[in-house]
This record gives sequence, structure tokens and C-alpha cells, in this order.
Amino acid sequence: MSDHDRKDSHHDHDKHPPGKETPEEREARKRRESSNQDQSLEETFPASDPVSPFIPAKPRE
Repeated sequence: MSDHDRKDSHHDHDKHPPGKETPEEREARKRRESSNQDQSLEETFPASDPVSPFIPAKPRE
């Protein structure tokens, strides 16, 4: 695992220059990104605004 974002400039310890990832590295990155996104969603749900129960208006008489 890397200590920097993939958009950071090239570092000497990188296996490949920027933009040159293998299919296996791409698949691993996609899995990490998806997992991070799922975790972020779980941490923000439920949203800060509670769900308002629907209360129908009284019919006019």
C-alpha cells in the first residue's frame, strides 16, 4: 500500500511511473476506492437531518 494518493507526483519507491499501472494494480485500486466509498457512506448514514414522518393534512369539511 502506498503512503500517497495516486495523483501525487512520482516517487522513487513506485513500481511504475504515473499512469502505468498493471491490470492487477488497477483492479486492486478500484476495490480500495469502492471499499473507501462504501465505508464513507456508512459513516454518514443516517444523515444529520432526521426523516420527517408524513402527517396528512386534515380534509376540509
